[in-house]
Amino acid sequence: MSDSSSNVRRKCNTNTQVCLAVIRDNILDKQAISMSDTTSPGDAVPKHVSVKTRTDEEVEDRISQAVGEFGRWQLQLTFLLSLFNIPCTWHIFALTFQSLPSDFWCAKPPNLGNLSVDEWRNISHTTDAKDGKGSYNPCYIWDVDYSTAALSGHNNVSRACTQWQFDSTEFGETITEKWHLVCDRAQLVNVAEMMFLAGVAVGGLASGMVSDRFGRKRTLMGSLVLQICLAVIMAFSPWFELYLILRCFLGFISVSVVFSGFVLCMELVGGKWRTVSGVSYLFPVPLSYITIAGIAYFVRGWKELQLAITLPSVLLFGLWWVLPESPRWLLALGRTDEVMVILQEAARINNRPLPPNLDKLLRQDTLRKEPTDQPKAGIMDLFRTPNIRKNSLVLYIIWFSVYLVYYGLVLNLGNIGGDIYLNTVLSGIVEVPAVAISILFLLKMGRRWPLCLTLMGSGVACFLTLAIPPGDKSLQWVTITFAMVGKFSVSSSNAVMPVFTAELFPTVVRNLGVGSSNVPAGIALMLVPYLWNLSGMDERVPMGVLGAFGIVGGLSVLLLPETGDRPMAATLQEGEELPRSKRTSSAEKQRKIGNDGNCNGSFAS
Repeated sequence: MSDSSSNVRRKCNTNTQVCLAVIRDNILDKQAISMSDTTSPGDAVPKHVSVKTRTDEEVEDRISQAVGEFGRWQLQLTFLLSLFNIPCTWHIFALTFQSLPSDFWCAKPPNLGNLSVDEWRNISHTTDAKDGKGSYNPCYIWDVDYSTAALSGHNNVSRACTQWQFDSTEFGETITEKWHLVCDRAQLVNVAEMMFLAGVAVGGLASGMVSDRFGRKRTLMGSLVLQICLAVIMAFSPWFELYLILRCFLGFISVSVVFSGFVLCMELVGGKWRTVSGVSYLFPVPLSYITIAGIAYFVRGWKELQLAITLPSVLLFGLWWVLPESPRWLLALGRTDEVMVILQEAARINNRPLPPNLDKLLRQDTLRKEPTDQPKAGIMDLFRTPNIRKNSLVLYIIWFSVYLVYYGLVLNLGNIGGDIYLNTVLSGIVEVPAVAISILFLLKMGRRWPLCLTLMGSGVACFLTLAIPPGDKSLQWVTITFAMVGKFSVSSSNAVMPVFTAELFPTVVRNLGVGSSNVPAGIALMLVPYLWNLSGMDERVPMGVLGAFGIVGGLSVLLLPETGDRPMAATLQEGEELPRSKRTSSAEKQRKIGNDGNCNGSFAS
């Protein structure tokens, strides 16, 4: 008699509910229930009967079977983990308010300090013709000796300013004022943003390695400590060069906080609730846009704003005693004793008894899934086998496209004019329903088609803006409408994409896979500020580029397998077999129970 037959007979003898579940699945022709410890012999059903049989991967999701796919325990932890998004989103968008343009002019010499700003500009500044109107050029003054009383005779010769004075009444002191990032130094503001995004690109990959090696919880809380320290030091940076370095490291650490929390959130739930929990984890992101606009409105000055968005993160330290380590990560490493402690607490909160002999079943699964002689997973495991390699490369295209379109549209919407604080609030308001609708899309349509359609929809919306003649003020509302539709659509893509990505990678490389996908996303982010330089060729070129990447990214999704209603793979072997949704995997063939078995123990040997 085969070992698998003996295992099933033993389970049926010790757990009547499991045996009844097997019978019920074969007779009632219903979807497999989650609290079963054996597979249903679906091949014994006549061909004309449509049956959705359970795979061994579903059976062996012991964690969800033990504590439930989603309950009070998972709900509390999903909410708490989502809070880590708030300070990270604040740091991403802080530079928008810390570098707001204010009125400035060449600094007056000490002997002319009694002159008003208008008087000083009138006698010293050159003028430029813009839109048929003359305006003072704050980057140049007439080349005369301002220490004497004779201020004439410049002979139309000017010189570049080296010092400036700023009007701080509206926005307070900005980094532009502190380090004189104007005129020939104006591009350094983009450099400051690029440094943060470069840190994001590298940090996504590095944090995945750290998290897969040391655990989700320790990586999350350790990154939070570093984030607070770097952000506080940055507020007191005396040199712009130090500010750039600190901002790069801040981006490196911030993405580690986001992805470690996200992967931990995904590994606490099961079944369709991975969709709800994974997308709900992103709800604080648009809310963070709204709140930082309010904070920046009342807290003026870049240093004060930096401290205002950093110090509240200290409250998150208290979650160290509340958040558990990922039980799936611990189980993948064979640390079943720690898994049992977490599951006991989860079962208590969910008011659900644990199955008998659960610790023994977990040890058996660990020994079978991960042989002791198997080396630790690394970055090359994402490219070593054909299916995981294909999934990784396609996901890189998708992440690049989503981030380019998403942040490209955000930057474009900022050029419509109006109040910066109000525009930021509206941007967040648009994204809230997009995230909410993503949950319904995922529950009803899986992952592939929602991501494909929403990303392609954003591309189509960008292309539709090309039909509007540039500079036609009467049709500007049409352009804005199409752009808002595109942002709404790609915001949904941005919510679906992390869930889909986490489900495609097995547990042993999940954080590494999600982190590596962030590298092309970071490259896209660094290209966005310079994308609009293409408008010098034609004003419609940037939106055309966004439309093209939206379409290409959406079509690329169709190359990936569907992961809806499937347990997350734990090992590299299961991850490699994931695309075989319509074929029996080799592992399944080895473990498949004979079709002639019954719950009384007579199985074909």
